[in-house]
Amino acid sequence: MLLRERQTSDGLLVSVCDPECLGETYTEGEIELDVTEAFYGGDQAREADAETVVDSLTRASVANLVGERAVSVAIDAGIIDEERVLSVDGTLHAQLLWM
Repeated sequence: MLLRERQTSDGLLVSVCDPECLGETYTEGEIELDVTEAFYGGDQAREADAETVVDSLTRASVANLVGERAVSVAIDAGIIDEERVLSVDGTLHAQLLWM
């Protein structure tokens, strides 16, 4: 998985995607999910295993996840509720906001 962390004024922003999703755009009805290099990739992104992703998500204030593996890791760790996951053109997407 590709993992990217950014410190913002509101806390840690984490983005995670399956590598094959990077650069893709998924559209279903009025929903469009654009998995851009600027947000999910770039020089700050790194390959990460499940343990590293879970650690990052537990420290995040906000997170965006795209792809079967990325979302499944968060579900298996109890971080994302499976009932709240979107499927956009067959691709899983989840957002996390710790309050």
